[in-house]
Amino acid sequence: MAYQVPIISIRYARRFLRFLQSRGIHRNVVLEGSGISEKMLNDPDIFLSMRQVLALLNQGRILLDDDQAGFDFGRELDLMGHGLLGFALLGQRDYRALVNMIVQYLRVSLPIMDMQIECNGEDIRIRLVDAWELGDLRPFMTRVYMGSIHALASLVCRKFLFEFDFPAPRARLNDSMHRDGLQIHYGADHNQVMMPLSGREPRDDDANMARYLATARSREQLEADSSIKVVMQVRHQVLNQPGRDSTLERVAQRLSMSSRSIRRHLKIAGFSFSDIRNEIRQTYATRYLCDTSLPLDKIAEKLGYSDQASFNKAYRTWTGKTPGEVRRANRRVT
Repeated sequence: MAYQVPIISIRYARRFLRFLQSRGIHRNVVLEGSGISEKMLNDPDIFLSMRQVLALLNQGRILLDDDQAGFDFGRELDLMGHGLLGFALLGQRDYRALVNMIVQYLRVSLPIMDMQIECNGEDIRIRLVDAWELGDLRPFMTRVYMGSIHALASLVCRKFLFEFDFPAPRARLNDSMHRDGLQIHYGADHNQVMMPLSGREPRDDDANMARYLATARSREQLEADSSIKVVMQVRHQVLNQPGRDSTLERVAQRLSMSSRSIRRHLKIAGFSFSDIRNEIRQTYATRYLCDTSLPLDKIAEKLGYSDQASFNKAYRTWTGKTPGEVRRANRRVT
């Protein structure tokens, strides 16, 4: 019964789906069988049950097939991602109190794993505690939490030591973790992170934190307006030419922008170029399959794929079905 109780905000599902789309994984494939509908995703007041959240995370984890992805997604859950704007401005005047307050907030807002915090002088230790039976999802979820803790605590800490109680991954994920100077140990007794506060100058009040949050909110508001416009322009370009001319470089050239600038605007708006192109290509492909008798190799060519096999693989990633299955099913119906 506990797994059916709505306890986690829908905003986390939306952010996870955007993250997956940035990796080329279409949301329809991930949502299938999760009990989460598009209507629910568009309702900011919806809360998901643990059963729905675990189904979504497990499907995403399997499709990602990347040990680094959990930590990378976690780092997107910063102050803005958790909806912590304003919450961190409750007048806390020291870093230990601020970190403790954030941990207590996360225990309530994201109760997939529990957390224990211990302060010893200038050192802080946050230990993860199992709250649900996660099975194969446990290492992935542990990395999500560690990535989010890093994103939040890096405002006040510079050094981090992460300990995981499971073995090192196949490819020793850690590329971005090591690049950021983080220490990682595997096979430890607990899943925990140690952070010394001595690496930051003490502050007299919360003015710096307030400035950071105010700047982030203002920048996000201003950039979001122009970024939405760029999203619309990119969509228009790809809609007009969904084939081989729908590369980021070609679209950027036609819009008289740099590829880097387009990527930045799309990220601010919560999109990636591959998200937009895949969505449009899927729509075109489905219409070709259902409304025409155009051979599959010709459809692949029109959508910019080098061969039919590449098109088949992409379409199955988007929808969970092959082009042939969709066409046969449509013929049976008609």
